[in-house]
Formats: sequence, C-alpha cells, structure tokens
Amino acid sequence: MSIDRTTLTNSAAVRQACREGSFTDHTAGLAPGFAQANLVILPREHAFDFLQFCRRNPKPCPLLDVTEPGSPLPSTIAPDADIRTDLPRYRIWEHGELVDEPTDISDRWQDDMVGFLIGCSFTFEAALSRAGLPIRHLEQGTNVPMFRTNVACHPAGVFAGPMVVSMRPYAPAEAIRAVQVTSRYPEVHGAPVHIGHPGLIGISDLARPDYGDPVPVADDELPVFWACGVTPQAVLAAADLPLAITHAPGAMFVSDLSDEELGQ
Repeated sequence: MSIDRTTLTNSAAVRQACREGSFTDHTAGLAPGFAQANLVILPREHAFDFLQFCRRNPKPCPLLDVTEPGSPLPSTIAPDADIRTDLPRYRIWEHGELVDEPTDISDRWQDDMVGFLIGCSFTFEAALSRAGLPIRHLEQGTNVPMFRTNVACHPAGVFAGPMVVSMRPYAPAEAIRAVQVTSRYPEVHGAPVHIGHPGLIGISDLARPDYGDPVPVADDELPVFWACGVTPQAVLAAADLPLAITHAPGAMFVSDLSDEELGQ
C-alpha cells in the first residue's frame, strides 16, 4: 500500500516508509529542510579506489559519509538508519549491467561492503526556492532531468567515465542568481558546471534525459547544469565490477543533516 507523499515531512518518516516498503517513489521535494544523499555500495576490495575517485571529482561526488566495512549504518549523517532498507529503490549492477531494481538489498549485503553517501542537489533546491527561483520539476511533480555528458571525470583505479549533470531551466537573470545561491553549497555540488548550449557538453536533446523526467525549457530560458551524484552509475557501468549497488536515480537517502548545515 502506497503512502501519501505529503505525510513524509521529516527524514525519519521517509526512511521508515522506505523500510516498510510503503514508499518506493522519487524523493524530490520530500522532508523539506533535510539533506538528501546519493548512495554507492561496493565490496571493500574496490572501496579505496572509489574513495580516491570521489576525492578527485568533488563536484559530482561530494562525500557526506562513508560507512565502516560491513556496517550498514551511516553514523555521521543518520546514525539510526540502515542503508540496506531505508531508500525507496536501489539498483544492482553486475559486470556493468543493471540486473535488478529492488526496494530492499538485505539479501545482497556482504560482510565487507562499504557505503558511500554523496551530496545531492535536492539540498540546494530549498535554497533556490527561498530565493524565489522556480524549480520546474517540482512544479510538475516529476523527477529532475539528468544527462550524461562528454566531460570526463578524473580517473582513479578502475573508476573512470563521464560526468552526469542535472538540469533546471532559468531566465538569464535567474540563472545568475542560481549561481550565487548554489555556490554556498559545495558539499552538494555547489555552483553549476555549465549554462546554455547543451551540445557543448555532449547533450543532443533536452527532451530525452538519460535519467529522470524531461521538463520544458521556454525560448527565453537557459538550461542550467549542475554536476550530479548519479555520475557514479555511469562510471560503475564502465568499471565492470562483479557487484555494485546504487540508489535508483531520484530515489535518495534522506539524512538527518539539515540543508543549512551544508551551507557556507
């Protein structure tokens, strides 16, 4: 039985609904004021290389927490949570192929697994709203559009691949303000990485995102692109690991951190 989104007003409520299996949708707009996070889970064998990848690519992969090997508890950002059950949907990757999208990964958990919680742009959306800047996908009740680019990340070990970006359309004056607002949040991707001319970063059609849902861009608006925490999914697909687990795009982990704790 599905739960009413409007009742999920805090982080604990969202995680409980996910754990019970009553919420399996995207988390955009949920639990206002609480920071959300992308998730990557890897066997310990590959954890150091991925940690290095995140350190070398802080725009798409700003780390909020890393779990101890074998522990599903994100002790820094939500000590009462369990990353095996507390997200709406997960993705299971085997040798670079997406093989399943479950709502619980307890049966795939291994004693040496390490979880990486990566900052999410949903956090700075609250700041954009407070600044009076519209957020098109929230207005439409859909997931944010995300695109693979031709911008290469800095490699680390087996991890290499393109940056993924999220897009929000703004009038030119609004775009300038959006840069100012989001620059205060480097732990959740910070300022945009590109504005306008999507073809320059390898995006051929804004109506066909690689992840999430399309949103209209008016003739007097510019597409504004932020580095996105879905980047590891593109990188993992190329790494050909025997096993990796991520969140499903848009189905985030909701932490106990407040958005403003991540601001500067």
